[in-house]
This record gives sequence, C-alpha cells and structure tokens, in this order.
Amino acid sequence: MRFSVNSIDQFYMRFFTVLPFFFLILVARAQKNPLVTRDSLSQQKWVDTQYNDMSLEERVGQLFMVSIGSKENSDADKIKALIQKHHIGGVIFLPGGPVQQAKLTNYFQKTSKRPLLIGQDAEWGLAMRLDSTYAFPWNMTLGAISDSTIVEKVGYRIGKHAKRLGVHINFAPVLDVNMNPENPIIGNRSFGENRENVSQKGVAMIKGIEKAGVLTSGKHFPGHGDTATDSHYSLPVLEFSKERLDSIEIYPYKKAIEAGLSSVMVAHLNIPSLEMKKDLPSSLSEQIITGILKDEMGFKGLVFTDALNMKGVADHGKNGEVELEAFMAGNDILLMPTELEKAKEKLIKAVEKGKITEQRLASSVKKFLWPNIKLGCIKPVSSI
Repeated sequence: MRFSVNSIDQFYMRFFTVLPFFFLILVARAQKNPLVTRDSLSQQKWVDTQYNDMSLEERVGQLFMVSIGSKENSDADKIKALIQKHHIGGVIFLPGGPVQQAKLTNYFQKTSKRPLLIGQDAEWGLAMRLDSTYAFPWNMTLGAISDSTIVEKVGYRIGKHAKRLGVHINFAPVLDVNMNPENPIIGNRSFGENRENVSQKGVAMIKGIEKAGVLTSGKHFPGHGDTATDSHYSLPVLEFSKERLDSIEIYPYKKAIEAGLSSVMVAHLNIPSLEMKKDLPSSLSEQIITGILKDEMGFKGLVFTDALNMKGVADHGKNGEVELEAFMAGNDILLMPTELEKAKEKLIKAVEKGKITEQRLASSVKKFLWPNIKLGCIKPVSSI
C-alpha cells in the first residue's frame, strides 16, 4: 500500500488535532483529590497508620456521622456512648447555641480515640443553626450581586466563624438551580434560576470557605431545584431527560468540582432517566453516585448522603438496610442514620461475606481520614 507525502501530512494533521482531545479526557479523569495537601506523602502515611490500627468494627464506625442539638445537654451522654462503643467518624450539630456547641465539641473530641469530623449546615452563616451568631445574606440575595468577589468574601467570613467554633465541614453551598417557583424547600437557599450564575456564585463561595480552612459540600446532587416536593417528607420525582439534567442540574457541580469542591451531598430524588430501578432514591443509586458522580465526572472528594432520617429515603428499608444500600451505592459517609447499631452490624457482615470488598471499605474510611491533616488536626475550641 502506497502513501503519498500529502496523505502522510494529512495523517499527522489529524493525529495532532485529535491528540489534545484525548489529553483533556485524561486530565479530567486524573482530577486532583481536593482533600490532599502539598505534603501528600506524610498525609498518606498518617492515614495508612490510622487505618491499619483500626479493627473492622472501628473502620465501619467511621462511616457514620450522627446529629445532636446543642440547646440542651441531654443527648451528650448518648453521643459519647456512640463515640466510645461504635467509633463514629463525625458529628453534625443541629439548632442550639455557640457556647454550648463549643463545650460539646471539646467534650466529644476528648472522648474520641481519633479526631472527629464536625459538620454543620451554615449556608448563610452559623445563624442558620445557632442563636446569637452572625447571619449573612441568603444565597438568592448574593446571586443578585454582579461581583462574585463579594460572594467569596462572604464565604471566607462564614468559614472563619465556622472554624473558630471547631466546625470542619460546612454543608454548603447549595448548588441547586431554582427553576420551580413552587419549590418548597430550596427557594432563596439557591443563588437563582440561571445555571451560569449559580455556578459562578457557588464557586466563589467554595473558594471563600476553603480559604478559611473549612471543607465545603455541594448540595443537593444531582439537583433539587426544579421540584415541587420536599424530600424531608416524600420522594420528589424529576421527569427530565439525562441531557436536560446534564445541561442544567448537574452543570454547577462540574464547575464546583473543577474549583476544588471538597465533598458532595447526594439528595433523595427519584430520577427515572438516571436510575433504571423504579422509585429508587438517588441517594441509594449506584448508577448515579458511582456511575455519574465518581466515574463520569471524576469526583474524588467525599460523598455524603443527605440525612438518612428524611422520609424521602427512610421508608425504603428498615433495620439498617437503607444505610447498607447507601454505602453499596458509592456514598462514603452515612449522615444521620436512623438505626446506627443495626446498620453497622449489616455493614460488618457484608464485609465479612465479601459483599463489600476491603478495597471499597478502605477507600471511604481513608478518604474520611484525609482531611484531618488538611485541617491542621483537631484542637480544642477557644472560649467564646
């Protein structure tokens, strides 16, 4: 077979035209882990040491983040018992006051064998959950500002307040594109109805919070903006094509992941175009979490379920089945489980029977340990 000079030139022109495309694909797939520090070798060594020192029971315990309100001290002993007996990985604080929360944080950290990850919903500042703390404008107000650097400054201040109180992960920002005026739960928690504006403001908020030394969490994946149902009480249905979801709902997450988003919170939504199993919540969907978020989008940060005590998912299994399904689907951390002890038993049995591989368990537990170094480890919260 003969090749002319022209045909060879055309071959090389096509080759070098296509090459950048494949290079971009490789770069996307090799996305940087947002939880890794510059001294990744020391970080990896610490994580491996901690993991190797754990029993199977301790490793599984790390997958749970439980909730407590700081208005009263009545649940403190209950959380202490969960820390000591079940080796939970973290605590999310619900409504209360800043002084009591600081005291409880120090108490729990002192109780735990390993550093706890402390979380809070502080979308517009600590005032979202705590009395006598500063309230910043809600996202819809910030979305109306043309200068995104102002949003970044707001995020930084929110992060500084959270860090001072011992909070390591702020479950913010909301990345939902609020396209439905009848939406009962998102509304002014969203930056607006335009995907570009939501993406720009979301990225600015992420940069600000992360700059303050606090982890961020984009929610509610893959998108809770165009619903007329509250997933706290029932399972919303999104009757949209995959193309529409990819171009609107998922779009802000792509931009946020590129900007270094630390974690993603998965919503309880029924999305037939993305999940083949009828009425299965997105938070229990391997196709959505592992297939789309992790494999297609290349996300390497932490993946949290939305609260597992919400009706949108809680009715899909009893005695720890929901928690097991959520982990099998690809979630790393099980937030606010309804039946922790039974769920832990099921997860341990699944590991022992090989249903959950050691590699899969290690991936999530180690991912949960990585931030301890990035956050400067855990120190007592100063008096407020």
